[in-house]
Amino acid sequence: MSNLSLEERLNLIKEVGEEIVTENELRALLESGKPLIAYDGFEPSGQIHIAQGLLRAININRMTQAGIHFKMWVADWHAMANNKMGGDLERIKTVGHYFIEVWKACGMDMSHVEFLWASDMAKNPNYWKLVVQVGRTNVLKRFIRTAEMMGREESLDNLTGANIIYSCMQVADIFMLKANITQLGMDQRKLNMLAREVGPQLGFWKPVVVSHHMLMGLGKPPPTNGDKVARTIAMKMSKSNPDNAIFMTDTHEDIKRKITKAYCPEGQATENPVLEYCKYIIFPLLPRLGMEQVVVNRPEKFGGPVILNSYTNLEKLFAEKQIHPLDLKNTVIPLLDKLISPVREYFTNNLFARDLLRKVQSYQVTR
Repeated sequence: MSNLSLEERLNLIKEVGEEIVTENELRALLESGKPLIAYDGFEPSGQIHIAQGLLRAININRMTQAGIHFKMWVADWHAMANNKMGGDLERIKTVGHYFIEVWKACGMDMSHVEFLWASDMAKNPNYWKLVVQVGRTNVLKRFIRTAEMMGREESLDNLTGANIIYSCMQVADIFMLKANITQLGMDQRKLNMLAREVGPQLGFWKPVVVSHHMLMGLGKPPPTNGDKVARTIAMKMSKSNPDNAIFMTDTHEDIKRKITKAYCPEGQATENPVLEYCKYIIFPLLPRLGMEQVVVNRPEKFGGPVILNSYTNLEKLFAEKQIHPLDLKNTVIPLLDKLISPVREYFTNNLFARDLLRKVQSYQVTR
């Protein structure tokens, strides 16, 4: 149990949640004094990027600091249903172990995090009974609407039978794990809202949905289409495009190349991936670097060095064009390199982790 006040605990969780459904329900949970469980599920697929690595660790550490027990759901069967790693379950499991080693190396509070595997749950007949019960609650169209969370379009032409089962499984996961809180990305919102609808129908509870921000990819975002969730998914990092994201074992040269090429229009403070890296990763992790501020070394003719003591300060100056994109990028590159360096070293020196990385790098990433 956390020693923090209720308001401090609530504020920590609000730092995680770009959206909370609902804040009043979350407050009631915190006030109840009952043990609270939050969960997030991840499909093991390919190398882990900075959003899954550092940002995920930041968010989980905030949740555990708020006194919440966290269950990380290794969704290996879900990844198989979604054809990750070509549907090869053994490869998927290898990638799952690799993910866990990354989190060990990047500062996740492992003492308050429990890793559970879908392949173990799949041995429980009560799980499959619940999956079927979930499937009986709604017509097919309702489940198709959740397809975005698998990176799929809402069309029968693009979905397999396994994709539909996937949605029923993910809802069932929440209740089998006894999770009061679902703490996943905004791309999972439709599925989590379905769980809130289905839970009371089956005699369960409405889970509180804490949806974290999806760190955007490094390329230019697509045109807006008016659907916030769909746009979030379209903008997020993609493993199929290696230059669209920083990966947790990237070299200094990789980081420099990717950030130098990243979309970062002068004066544009929204939908700017370099600023997002600053807001969601660099500033929250300054204490880990032994820093309290960020110094942007501008050329003297443009005003010389500028000291930033908060992200808000950076955003304001960037929007006013007092900080040039190139100067910002040259500041971000070494800071990201320092944050990722311990993970690189871990995968160099730990033989088990190094072998996992070698295997994962040999696998071809599939959707």
